[in-house]
Amino acid sequence: MQLSPAIHAFVAPQGTALTFACKTLLAGGIALWLSFRLDLEQPQWALMTVFIVSQPLSGMVIAKGLYRLLGTLAGTVMAVLFMALFAQAPWLFLLVLALWLGLCTAASTSLRNHVSYAFVLAGYTVAIIGLPAISQPLQVFDQAVARCSEICLGIVCASVVSATLWPQRVEESLGKLAQDTLQVALHAAVNAVQGKAREPEGILQLLGRIVAADAQRDHAWFEGYQGQQRAKALRLLSRDILSLLRTARGVSRQRRMLDAADEQRLGPWIAELLAALQGRNLDTLQALRERLIDAASDSELSNDLRYCLARCQVLLFKVIQAERAAAGVASGRLEGADLPGLSWHRDWLVALFYGARSALALLGIATFWLASAWPAAIGGMLMAGIICSLFANRDNAVEISLSFLRGILYALLAAALVDQWLLPQWNGFPLLCMALGVPLFFAALGMAVPLLTGTATTFAIQFVTLVAPHNNMQYDFASLLNSAQATLIGVGFAVVVFRLLPLPSDWMTRRLSDAIAADLARLTRYPLPQAEGWFGGRMADRLIRLARHYSLLPSGMRRRWLAGLLALDLGSELIHLRTCMAGAQGELRVQRERFLAELGKQLQGEPSPAREAHLDALCERLEQALDAHPDGQQEHYRLTRAALRQLRYTWHQWCHLEDDHGPV
Repeated sequence: MQLSPAIHAFVAPQGTALTFACKTLLAGGIALWLSFRLDLEQPQWALMTVFIVSQPLSGMVIAKGLYRLLGTLAGTVMAVLFMALFAQAPWLFLLVLALWLGLCTAASTSLRNHVSYAFVLAGYTVAIIGLPAISQPLQVFDQAVARCSEICLGIVCASVVSATLWPQRVEESLGKLAQDTLQVALHAAVNAVQGKAREPEGILQLLGRIVAADAQRDHAWFEGYQGQQRAKALRLLSRDILSLLRTARGVSRQRRMLDAADEQRLGPWIAELLAALQGRNLDTLQALRERLIDAASDSELSNDLRYCLARCQVLLFKVIQAERAAAGVASGRLEGADLPGLSWHRDWLVALFYGARSALALLGIATFWLASAWPAAIGGMLMAGIICSLFANRDNAVEISLSFLRGILYALLAAALVDQWLLPQWNGFPLLCMALGVPLFFAALGMAVPLLTGTATTFAIQFVTLVAPHNNMQYDFASLLNSAQATLIGVGFAVVVFRLLPLPSDWMTRRLSDAIAADLARLTRYPLPQAEGWFGGRMADRLIRLARHYSLLPSGMRRRWLAGLLALDLGSELIHLRTCMAGAQGELRVQRERFLAELGKQLQGEPSPAREAHLDALCERLEQALDAHPDGQQEHYRLTRAALRQLRYTWHQWCHLEDDHGPV
């Protein structure tokens, strides 16, 4: 009988999951014991922090712990400041708190990885410290110091245990990650060369892996010199893979320009190219590349066929570069100059929308508290603030929040059993650890499984919150139910706000399309050495976002995904054209700058059949300048002519995309 993945995670866990659960439980026990020994006010915060920052890989724990610490310190300072300024006006304090939460949500939306997480913590730490102090504002500084001390203790315990006991380092898994990502890239390249890359599935899988690899690179940076070298090599691999994908699509576009006779001559070369890509042997790839270089120099072949052969050899060069970068990730030796990381899409208007949604959710439940004067409602506000900080900027915020709610319900049942039945009969720290340890052990097992991480983490956090272990415990069932009820109301209110204020997918795709057009215009003047990583990274991020809404849009609206792919192709040809003309001098340089300036203006507008001829006129003028130049027949200028033809071809496709797929 086949067990479901959820049941299998607890009945037959993997060895890595067991190791992670044991380490997390040990770190939590040490943090709780130290909290009791130091007589901290609320030891549960140290235990809770261990489960919040714990990750299967040690570098992830250190990175998350460090930025959690920074976010906590910033939130602590702001909580004391807000309470000092608005202690006499609770409604004004709640308004400022909501605005701060919205600002942190907007910042976490625009930023990425660890810095984004720090802003999340800065947002809800103010709620954690400030809300309980509303009735006793003079104690806010003491509470701030206590919360900060407890959280720092949990971070230190989790980091030390993760780094010293059975450490699983991020850098050790980067080699396999790099090889797997490269394999997916080569598969996508094969599909592109064969003309099968129009639908989102294959390209999305590759872009998603690049984004995931970039996140792992940030974690590896915290694992010493070797981890940093692997992180730099992974950055090179991301650049090479994006370049490889664009080059493969360029081969496909050039094949469509060939007549039947040239396509027949190209057939054996393409078959050999595909076999070499699938074989991944460096000697074979290099030998085929050298033969393609010789073939592309044959003046008896048509210009289109020669250019296609040249594209094929460039593709092989990109594959060889990517293979070497992947080997550098595995070995920890950086080959080539270090490069800046990928540049990601940021939209301040979308960030402000998510921030406003977060602020409104907190203001709504704050209004309920002011109207009802229910003391336990502060716990609901606190939970709503945490939910908004974590999930208000997610497209699937409702689904994630409901998963969070399931974890709370499970925690309520377990906490009622432990708090009302076991702990009143057991005395001493060892028995307390046993009562808490069994549920938390299974929670840690679930945290090691991606499918269960959200619910399991929520269960652990809420279980610790409801039991609230400390030196002077009181076992009041009514208080437990009151706290649980407030928590459910807080989460439920946040879910309602997320449901009432969704982000329209068609508006989001329009914003992404406008941003793509603006980037294409900037690409005409962006510094050429950084243009590839800058444009490739932003396009990867935007294509993923476009495809996220792909299945929700009507068929006529799906053209925005195809327009995104055409923009990727257009940018690739533009980078290639600028590279070919980088050494232009004299009058040809003047013509190049004039062409790029006018092209930048042209690309800012929405493509349409009425604007199709504008780009043709620009390209014809530059071709005439190349023909008139004494060196206009050199190889790199011949490639420039082919790139101009591809620019026109791609632009024509984009202009007529509305005719094929309906209006925007």
